[in-house]
Amino acid sequence: MADDMVLLAQRFINSYNVAGIPKVEANGKTGWSVMYALTRALQYELGMTTLSDSFGPATLAALSSRFPVIDSGTRHGNIYRIVQSGLYCKGYDGDEINGDYTERVAAAVTRLKQHMGVDGAYPGNGLTPKVFKALLTMDPYVVVGNGTEKIRYVQQWMNGRYINRRNFFVIPCDGMFSRDVQKALLYAIQFELGMSDDVANGVFGPTTRQGLRDHPVGEGSSGVWVNLFSAAMLFNRRPGVDFVDGFTSHLARYTRDFQSFVRLPVTGRGDFQTWASLLVSTGDATRAGTACDTVTEITDARAAALYAAGYRYVGRYLSNVSGSTLNKRLQPGELRRIASHGLSVFPIYQTYGGEAAYFKRAQGIADAHAAITRARGYGFKPGTRIYFAVDFDALDYQVTDNILPHFRAIKATMDEYGREFEIGIYGPRNVCSRVAAERLTTASFLCDMSTGFSGNLGYPHPIDWSFDQISTISIGSGTGQITIDNNIASGSDTGQNSFNDESPDNQLDVGFDPAQRNALLADIQTYFVTALGVPEKGGPNGDDGTARTTTESVDIVLDLDWLTTQLSRHFRMRKAMIQCPLLWEVRKLNILDPVADDAVRLHYTTGVPTGKDDCSTGLAQIFGRTAIRGRNWAIAQGIISGTPTDPDKGDDIWAMWQKLNTDNIFNVQTVPAVLGWGAADLGLARPGLTTSEDDSRRIMGRYNGRPPESDNYAQAMIGMYRVFEKYNAPLRS
Repeated sequence: MADDMVLLAQRFINSYNVAGIPKVEANGKTGWSVMYALTRALQYELGMTTLSDSFGPATLAALSSRFPVIDSGTRHGNIYRIVQSGLYCKGYDGDEINGDYTERVAAAVTRLKQHMGVDGAYPGNGLTPKVFKALLTMDPYVVVGNGTEKIRYVQQWMNGRYINRRNFFVIPCDGMFSRDVQKALLYAIQFELGMSDDVANGVFGPTTRQGLRDHPVGEGSSGVWVNLFSAAMLFNRRPGVDFVDGFTSHLARYTRDFQSFVRLPVTGRGDFQTWASLLVSTGDATRAGTACDTVTEITDARAAALYAAGYRYVGRYLSNVSGSTLNKRLQPGELRRIASHGLSVFPIYQTYGGEAAYFKRAQGIADAHAAITRARGYGFKPGTRIYFAVDFDALDYQVTDNILPHFRAIKATMDEYGREFEIGIYGPRNVCSRVAAERLTTASFLCDMSTGFSGNLGYPHPIDWSFDQISTISIGSGTGQITIDNNIASGSDTGQNSFNDESPDNQLDVGFDPAQRNALLADIQTYFVTALGVPEKGGPNGDDGTARTTTESVDIVLDLDWLTTQLSRHFRMRKAMIQCPLLWEVRKLNILDPVADDAVRLHYTTGVPTGKDDCSTGLAQIFGRTAIRGRNWAIAQGIISGTPTDPDKGDDIWAMWQKLNTDNIFNVQTVPAVLGWGAADLGLARPGLTTSEDDSRRIMGRYNGRPPESDNYAQAMIGMYRVFEKYNAPLRS
């Protein structure tokens, strides 16, 4: 929402015609771009020659030197205007941005310092350098979102107690635990340990760890160490905890609850391991876990070494990373070998997942299909939980824009194609918590070893955590030596220790080799021209209104190769059988198809039926009724999950038609179901990996209708099938 006074602040910024002070959008909305511009304006007014977005040590030193306190006696119009602008951007009264330190400005500064908790350290109505630095941030000083007043009080307490230490700066007072607040708590602990400003650094290092070992707290303890311990408990969102300076029986009970939750010895005391688990994501990284994950094949010797070291659960990978020489996936016979040594296995699916761009709906669908096929192939039984990896420090907006759509797609695909499996997530705490909050996963495997991840700093353990990765270690010796990631197990996921027979996937189709695109295209073009009379553009009789060229059509099919590959593997049919009708229908789109689509829409949306209640639509040109019949067949076969719908019911036809028309992925996913239904309708066996060429021809012909009317279509399909198989078959072997 636009604010008129923020708009005035933006106009003030834009009144500068100074290199290094950018113009900002005058939209009345505050944001980092406005705060950065105000910071640069301040640096300019301080006489600094290098302007930057950072309010760093040089800016603070220059401000402290020239204006140790800004108040009504400062008499610097533009400095006042920067203060007034900053106040408005923070939601405080900056008066008229008139270059004067008025009573309203003085009152706003006083209120700001009260909200920060530094009014005792900085009495009066003047603005001190550290408060000015905090003013030019987006940090709030009132409770926001799901923040709490209890946490806000602790934030204010820390600001007031430590603000005069050199490297301690005003932290948010928003009632939220965050990276800055977590680091501030470590500074507070170091200050109370007696570290000087030259030593304290906000890092959980050896001296800090030893200091905490020397300062356990328990029932009967009192003073600042209890303050800090209860603060850490509050920051970790422990229910029932208050900020106190006396360690009561209530705090002891809540401490026991926390220790039990994170699988520490339940003592009820603030001992070192409890302090560590409250302060850093790894907790005490020297703890011995009972779970691990590894990229290394588990041999008999390694399995024996793991069991002897106390491990009972092993995470292993379902797939390798494309293009990588690292062979981290499960090997034939490995699962039974692991189980024979008393160990259980939890599967991890990760091909890449190392940046935000990887995560999107299409990739989520592809990953889910691949994970289902791999898990079944290895023999994992129903009830197995597959952990999908998010292996980077995803910022909150990336969780919203990338991770959540990705996992929505995983869940939708798993619900339809692999309902027997549970969905887990591996990643930073914030990512795991947000995905779980949408009920997209049932357990979280935490990458807490990445202590610097912003998604771990300042975030408590997700409620549904199952494994907590805290260190990389080597165990065993000789042939039994193995490097593992050491994990704490919550006990909520005990993995799998019995398996179905493995079913090798070396006869299933795999992804297309992009290097062969031009050769495939040339063969398709030749076949279309010589056998079907279809040129590169237009139809057999010249331009018949078709919308796409052969080249464009082939590229559309190849762009969807990730999907047709996974569908062929899931339905256990030849990919070429899916590709042929898809390519033909994509190529044959013509000017009458949108007209038919419009007629169907009018039939259902105007209240005046047109009589056109269905038509072929979408990339693969499928009728709503046909899709219903195909998907009902797939449900009955147990290939997909879902509730059958009625091909003679208008509401069901319309709902299906809209999905086919608006969602290309759903449309293509329906093709193998239609082919399977078509085979059944002809009295043929379900399409499989060994379906004969003649049966394949008849099944693909049924996609377009019943024989003999579909005979020409069937003949066109089988020639195209041979072209695709020329490229698909060698890749399978």
